[in-house]
Formats: sequence, structure tokens, C-alpha cells
Amino acid sequence: MDYQFKEIEQKWQGFWAAHQTFKAEQDSAKPKYYVLDMFPYPSGAGLHVGHPLGYIASDIFARYKRLKGFNVLHPMGYDSFGLPAEQYAIQTGKHPALTTETNINTYRRQLDQIGFSFDWSREVRTSEPDYYRWTQWIFMQLFNSWYNLETDKAEPISLLIEKISTAGSAGLKAVADEDILDLAPGDWAKLSETEQEKELLKYRLTYLRESTVNWCPALGTVLANDEVKEGFSERGGHPVEQKKMMQWSMRISAYAERLLQGLNTIDWPEPIKEMQRNWIGKSVGASVRFKIENPPAGLPTDQIEVFTTRVDTIFGVSYLVLAPEHELVSALTTPEQEAAIQQYIAQTKKKSELDRMADTKTVSGAFTGTYVINPVSGERVQLWIADYVLAGYGTGAVMGVPSGDQRDWLFARHFNLPVIQILDAQQDITLQADLTKEGKYVNSGFINGMHYQEATATLNEWLEKMQVGKAKINYRMRDAIFGRQRYWGEPIPVYFKDGLPYLIKEDELPLLLPDVDKYLPTESGEPPLGRAHEWTYEKQYQYELSTMPGWAGSSWYWYRYMDNQNENAFASEDAIAYWKDVDLYIGGAEHATGHLLYSRFWNKFLKDLGHVNEEEPFKKLINQGMIQGRSNFVYRVVAEDGRGTQTLVSHGLKDQYKTAALHVDVNIVENEVLNIAKFKEFRPEFAEAEFILENGKYICGVEVEKMSKSKFNVVNPDVLIAGYGADTLRMYEMFLGPLEQSKPWNTNGIEGVFKFLRKFWRLFHNDQWEFSVSDAEPTKAEWKALHKIIKKVQEDIERFSFNTSVSSFMIAVNELTDLKCNKKAILQELVLVLSPYAPHITEELWSLLGNNESLSGAVYPEFKPEYLVEDEFSYPVSVNGKTRTNLNLSLALESAEIEELVLADETVQKYLEGKTPKKVIIVKGRIVNIVI
Repeated sequence: MDYQFKEIEQKWQGFWAAHQTFKAEQDSAKPKYYVLDMFPYPSGAGLHVGHPLGYIASDIFARYKRLKGFNVLHPMGYDSFGLPAEQYAIQTGKHPALTTETNINTYRRQLDQIGFSFDWSREVRTSEPDYYRWTQWIFMQLFNSWYNLETDKAEPISLLIEKISTAGSAGLKAVADEDILDLAPGDWAKLSETEQEKELLKYRLTYLRESTVNWCPALGTVLANDEVKEGFSERGGHPVEQKKMMQWSMRISAYAERLLQGLNTIDWPEPIKEMQRNWIGKSVGASVRFKIENPPAGLPTDQIEVFTTRVDTIFGVSYLVLAPEHELVSALTTPEQEAAIQQYIAQTKKKSELDRMADTKTVSGAFTGTYVINPVSGERVQLWIADYVLAGYGTGAVMGVPSGDQRDWLFARHFNLPVIQILDAQQDITLQADLTKEGKYVNSGFINGMHYQEATATLNEWLEKMQVGKAKINYRMRDAIFGRQRYWGEPIPVYFKDGLPYLIKEDELPLLLPDVDKYLPTESGEPPLGRAHEWTYEKQYQYELSTMPGWAGSSWYWYRYMDNQNENAFASEDAIAYWKDVDLYIGGAEHATGHLLYSRFWNKFLKDLGHVNEEEPFKKLINQGMIQGRSNFVYRVVAEDGRGTQTLVSHGLKDQYKTAALHVDVNIVENEVLNIAKFKEFRPEFAEAEFILENGKYICGVEVEKMSKSKFNVVNPDVLIAGYGADTLRMYEMFLGPLEQSKPWNTNGIEGVFKFLRKFWRLFHNDQWEFSVSDAEPTKAEWKALHKIIKKVQEDIERFSFNTSVSSFMIAVNELTDLKCNKKAILQELVLVLSPYAPHITEELWSLLGNNESLSGAVYPEFKPEYLVEDEFSYPVSVNGKTRTNLNLSLALESAEIEELVLADETVQKYLEGKTPKKVIIVKGRIVNIVI
């Protein structure tokens, strides 16, 4: 029977599901290997052909590792909380849980029909209460922890209370807010409960504070930086502004150095590591305090602290800049400057922080009217605000040195500020004694003649001695905003008493999402949870109305896969000890400074408290490239008045007309030829249109773009699987190019892979399509062809070069076809080698070969190098310079023996025509040339 892929694939998918073929057993004697994909958000659109790329690669590797004797954990689940489901709920009134369930069912069907070897018994969904119970539990552990700089790890808050109670806060080395109380031994007991809780919030690893956030009024929620593009929400395109709000934050900054150093211990792509290094942004420098000239009454401080990496340039400071949202801006703005300051702040609110950080060309700012004093030179310096300074980075204030920084120079020139000329003190340049400023001479005093390092050390020592600064290490990374004003997210297990947050009891978890009448903010501006009827703690205290962000549930999910049915812990100690960490993680590079950073943070925290054993969650990371869409276009003729006509011209003729390109559904285009009848159904407004053809066909234009519904270039894998089968789709996606690179999709090439699988199937069948294999001993050539592919595929998979394996399979099948090989000893091994790529066809052939169990329990064939040792050579034999035949001869033969055998060959005799050769030229292992 010919290759019946539909029946074969349905049969084996049903077999795997019924027998739980890929269920991973804990405590196996086999070595463990944990293969993980970044789990998907189940959108209503389902999968397109770009989505499975990484899943196919991980599945090939998981299947290969099973054949190599590993106990493989390869799970899948759904990151099922999120804004899209909530927006759909707002539009339709349907509960997000219902649409999420529908979407998950679509994803599950599509994933199953591609033939992934997932252990579905371990499925997780972040929106299920039995899952988010543990997300809430981790939040509670963070709330009840602080970071001890002496031990360099998180510890229970009870230890902090004990330390402060007995020894006071002096000398306490902790990551905390800057306004902590100076407590003597015994003072803690004198504080009221409210005062104690307020103070503990300054130390807790998750805490409430006023933060500047991306606020989207139309969506009624805070957005993460990666959800904002050029000042508008990525979803819906609504304006986003900067707004100060009381928000939950997580003190990820406490882990900055460990997150930085940990990058040296993991096998991740260097660009991802570099993005995280830049995001963490370690800077070695100094904090310097500039005294405010004539500070207004009631100001909490009379100094502004700045952080600088170049304290040696402090003599060149000609102005100071505050972030527009800095807490002192209002108090330090003089009446004359108030209008300009307020106008500038309003403009800044329209920009996201990412936009402000990325904009290096625009020069903008406003003068507060206040001056500060340079603590080293004594110079009077203007105080400005500018949006390139962020309140959350460093101190929210920077010193402007126009002679040492391009942005500062542009700022000074734009606003006509002084530029103090100093020598840029790099490591091997000596500072000069006299520094010029507008014709005056400012003597640098105690750093005359010093090199950069010596000058920096001297200044730091002087600043600390004078109590106006000190050496300091700063990190660009800021604490992570954790609250979202949404409905469809994890409820935060907190209630409020006397305005302060308290945790609910652990045995009250999970705190379930309440029912609401609408999924919008309340009329008074509270988040959607404010609509819940009588939703209070102990019937008197208000719950936290914000929910957790999307990254909460994805920051620990790999541990739940280890033991997803456990009701007493997020995973048992035994499961965590056995599976340890993820050996191979595959997912998109777009998560570099989001999910991948937060996951490392939570993992390190859980290790600090003894809940897990590994410092890093993912040993090896691979970022799959994007499969781009291949868009097709038709060309509408445009009239002289600019209006579109009812005439469409083929691509090759479009330059003869003025045209406008229109996207067309790629599914009604084959080899760039438009199906005109289907196009008229697709765009009814062109039902009566005139089509100007070339050679009787309408040829569409082509362009490579991002695959998206709006461009009508989405290719549904369901269609391809129906036409060619899942094995063809799997192999074709790998064949497109290297896994890490982006590549355009082109359905036209899939036919070649399908033909290959039919040719592979034919090896096992005779001319009547009857299954027919032989038990005869293979020839040397057949063994050689087999072991070449065993070696090649093993090497390719180990280095994740899946595309080159597909080409090698085609070559191997061609060789065996030419050899008319039907030997069971060869074909059975070949089935195993191909099985990770094409699991359905190989399972069927494995069964037909007489094996009763699934091939997933088999062993990958052993490569035997002796089969590739060349002991023969096919000599091309030329007569008077023209190749007439090829002869397989032993490489052990001497030249005389070769000559004798060649001259005795019938084909050679025919070309000699009875003549005696004048000369026989033999190059051993290369060629034989006969001259007559």
C-alpha cells in the first residue's frame, strides 16, 4: 500500500495517548534529561506555522535523548492568564475562563496532530487555582523575606526582626529603602504594630510603594515596558502615559550582582547574556551630594544626591538634571518657572520609559529656577529637569559635564549653559593642574598630575571624609513593578488593615478570583476586582484589588511540571532533587529582559530559602528564529484623481500603470498564481473587477514580512497536515534553515519533503506496494550508507543543526534506492535514526518490521567507524583522455595488479579495439588513463 499518512498519523497519535508513551517516570535508573519549551499563551487565533518551529526542534531532541538512554521529561502547559482574554471578555461579556478553555482546546488539538512527545499527564495552566495557589504562596514567601548582604541571600523576615530587636539597625547590612529608621537596641519593642509594619515594608522583598508606571486609561491598567510601543499600548494602540501610583514591587535589585555573575555559569546565546548584562547595568562610581542653595522650608533634605561613574570630571559640572517625576521637583520649582515645568512634565507623561531611554537625539528640558553647589569646586550650578533622566535609575538625578559627554554637550549648547573645559581623564592620561572655565582658571587642587584611577580613589576618599559622597556600585536594573489593574490574573493574597498590607493565612490559599459584573474598572477608578460583591477578608478588611502581572505564573512553572499533582507543595523535595533543573530550554529571544530575568530571580530566591537546589533554572538556552510570512499582493490600478479602480493588473505588467498594492490571502495563491474565483470571494468588492493577465495567469507580487492576520499571510498548519501530513510539516520546518535564524515561509517547497517520505516508505515495499524486506546480509555499500547517516544525524542533533540532517536523509534514501536495498538489518536501523524527525511513519514501519513495542523504547543505533573505512575505490578509467568506465578495485592492489585487471575488463577491451596500449598511467586511489 502506498504511503497513507492520514491513517498512519491518527493511528499512532491515538496509540501514544492511550498508552501514555511519553510519560516520564521519576527515580528511573536512567540519567534524567529535562527538555522544555516556553509555554504558549493560548490565543483565539490558534497556531500558525511559525509557532511550532521551536516545539519541533525540542521534540526531535527529546525523542533522540530517549533513544540514547535518557529518562526524558518533556512537558507542556499554558500561560493562560493575560490581557487579551480580558479584553475579549470586556467586549463580549464572556468570562475569560471560558474563552481561555476554548483556546486551549484548539491549541491542544493542533499540538497533538503535529505529533509531539509531550508528557500530557504533567500539563499545567497558570490560571487554574491549583496552580496559582503556589504562585500566591511564593509571593507570600517573598513578602516574608529580606535580603541579608552579610550572607548574600534572602532570609526570613523573622531573623531581621530578631536582629533589630537585639542590636538595633546600626551596622545592619540589608537591601532596603533609604529612609529606614535609626533604631537603637530595644527600640523595636517600643514601636506600635503599625509603625513596625511600616518599617518592615522598607525591607521586604515584595512591598508597596509609589512608583512611576505606564498607565493606559483606555485599558484601565498598568502596562509593562514591552507592552508599550512608541507611547501607545501594543494591544489596541491606545495612548499610554507616565503616572505615579501605589504599586506592588519586587526587590529584584537585591539580586543584581548574583544575576550578573550567574550569566558566566550557563550555556546561553551571547546576545541574550549581553542584553541581561546591559539591563542589569552594573556601574562602579561614586555618589555625590550637591547642597541646595536656599532650600525652601519643610524640604525633607537640603541636598541632591547624584551617581556618577566619572567622579574625576566633577570640576566640569555645569548643571544638574532631575527626572521630571523626581519627588523634589515641585518643591524646588520657583514661581517664575512653574508653568514651563508643568508643561514639560505633561509632555513627558506621554512617553514610555523605554522611549525616553532610547531617544538619544532629542534635546529637551526645563529650568527649575533653583541652584545647587558643587561640593568640590564650590561652583553654583543650575538645576534642570529632563526626560532622559529616570526617577527609578540611580538617584533620579545626574550631573551634566558638557566637555565629557555628547548628550550633556548638546544639552548645554541648546540651553546656552556654560561648558567647562577639562581634560578627559582616561586611565593613561594625566590630569592637568589648571582647568579652564570661561577664561577663568579653576585649580583641581589635590588631584594635580594624577592618573585616572588614582584621581578617582583620592576624590572618593575626600568625599567620604567631608561627608558629601562616597564610592558606590550602582545597577541600572530597578525593582520590578508587580501589580496590574486587571481582572484576569492571580489575586494577590493580601488584605489591608489600618492602611497597611497583611498576608492571608497559608491554609486559606488559593485566594480565588471573585465573580464581577463587568471586567472594567469601577466608576470610582478602582480595578475590576473592586466590582466584586462583598469580597472582603473576615468580612471587614479590603483585599488587594490589583492582580499579579503576566510574568508571575511563568517565573516558576518548570518546577510544577516536576510534580504537578502535589497538593502539599509546589513540588516534592524528591522530585526537585531528581529533575534538578532544565537541561535544554527553547524559546524566543524577545523574553531576554522579561521572563528569562524574572525566572532567574525567583529561582535564586527559592534556593535561598532551601526550596530548590539549583542556582540557575535553565542550563542551556536556544532562541529559535522567527518564521516570517511570505505575503502576496495584487495591484489595483489607480485613476488620475487618486481613487482606486476596479482593474487589477498582474505583477509583471504593473509598471505600465499607476497602482496600489493590496495584500491577498496567501492560501488562495499557488506558485504566485492567483485563484481569481477565490479572490472574488475573499474580496467581494472586486466581484466584477477586470483582471489584466500575463500569459493567461494573474501573477501576484511577493514580499517577506512578519506573519500576521492583518497581512493575510498566516499559514495554518491544519491545512498543511491535511494535505501532506505532520511528518512532512515537521521535516519541512527543520529543512527551512538553521534553527536560530529567521527565515521566510514558502509552502511551495513542502512538496519535495513529502516526496522524500514516499520514497523512504517505498524502500520497505515491492513494486506492488506490498511490505517486503529481506533478512539477507547487507553489502558493504549498504552498511556504509547506513553508518554515514547514523554518524551525521547524531552529530547534527547534538549541535542542533536539524536542517542539515534533513538533507542527509534525502541523500541516504537516494543511495539505498540506487542500491535496491530492502535489507531489514539496514532499514530497521534507518527507521530509528529518522524517528525523531518523522515519528509517525517510523512507528508504523517499526511495527511492520515485527516490533511489538513503540520505538520510543528502542536504542539509537551505534555508529561503527569501520564501515566507513575505504578499502575499495571506484577508479575512473580513461582511454585517450576520455572516461569510458568505472571499476571498483581494492586499494591494497599494486599498480601492476591494477593494470592487469583494467586491461582485462570487457568495456576497456572494446575501446582498445585490439590495440596494445602505448602507456598505462595509474595514480593509486585516483585514476587510470590508457594511451593507445
